[in-house]
Amino acid sequence: MGGEIRHFIKCIECGMEYEPSPIYRCGRCNGLLEIRIKLPDRNILLSWKSRAFNVWRYRELLPVDDYNMVVSMDEGGTRLLNLDRVGESIGKSGFRLFLKVEGDNPTGSFKDRGMTVGVTKAREFKYTRVACASTGNTSASMAAYAARAGLEPIVFIPRGKIARGKLSQAIAYGATIVEVEGVFDDALRKVFDYVAKNKVYLLNSINPYRLEGQKTIAYEIYEQLGKVPDYIVVPVGNAGNISAIWKGFKELFEIGVINCLPIMVGVQAEGASPLAKAYMEKRSFKPLEDPRTLASAIRIGNPVNWPKAWRAVEESNGFFLTVSDEEIVSAQMKLAREEGILVEPASASPLAALLKNQDAFEGNIVLIATGHGLKDPDILMKWPYKTGSI
Repeated sequence: MGGEIRHFIKCIECGMEYEPSPIYRCGRCNGLLEIRIKLPDRNILLSWKSRAFNVWRYRELLPVDDYNMVVSMDEGGTRLLNLDRVGESIGKSGFRLFLKVEGDNPTGSFKDRGMTVGVTKAREFKYTRVACASTGNTSASMAAYAARAGLEPIVFIPRGKIARGKLSQAIAYGATIVEVEGVFDDALRKVFDYVAKNKVYLLNSINPYRLEGQKTIAYEIYEQLGKVPDYIVVPVGNAGNISAIWKGFKELFEIGVINCLPIMVGVQAEGASPLAKAYMEKRSFKPLEDPRTLASAIRIGNPVNWPKAWRAVEESNGFFLTVSDEEIVSAQMKLAREEGILVEPASASPLAALLKNQDAFEGNIVLIATGHGLKDPDILMKWPYKTGSI
């Protein structure tokens, strides 16, 4: 069914407004863009209760004009698990831990939430090809949703710097793979140049429509927990997800569904933390030319959405933290061996940050696990393990 146009695009820097269109930056100041939705009233909760628990449960808050165009694989509706054993092992009273398991999504990461909306918009805008630069999860997700929509996916990756589990997914879904010398940021520059010269829809997180799907994490957390948590702790790579989740909670607040907001905490790996270090050192943001961390999903030196992430943390009275690779792997093992939950390294960074900075947290804390552990099997094979004979 079709419907009225219920959204517009607005620059977060200069406030310039645009009609719905396939644009990625402000034409006046080159600032980042975000989608503004005509919000319904709080009675929308009644409609949500009767629908399946997935991304499209919240369709009134998503910027799609024709629901017949939706490309979906029942993404969303991921588990929110109590981390009781981990909490007990920490031995600190005063908080409860929860893990939002985004590895439950169809291709194994939170990116599916964004791609269901992004690829749907590609169809609405009448594109036949889509492209992205990726450290792995974005390429796997985009390729899968493009295949389902009958579109051609093109993936730009940094040569030798993408986990095999993720690259194999993109290959399996039929993506054209373009290897770029350098790091993710080099691949991103290449894809920007490519889409500027060709009729190809860009599906990196600079695309404001893609982030709209990711904000549904906030809606689900509220429904599953029955209240707003005190803290949301998020891995930060290209910095789109933390801002998307914050936007989701702000929209629930504006509708009148909730009467308070969570504190947003962003976590970066020490060797790839240009945003966190700038924030902690109270200085201007400066890109990092050679980011290094085994957590490939957050191995990004120049996060394109850093102004949005910075705003989310400031508005929520939150903060950024950094963790070492050793702390990441230790937290990844702790989740697996104490809770039976296998996440990729980047997804373990929120727990690593909590373990390292326990006094900074209290109350109900939701850690966002962005991807499944089998995305990066090479890391797992380096873990110590028990051997024996029978």
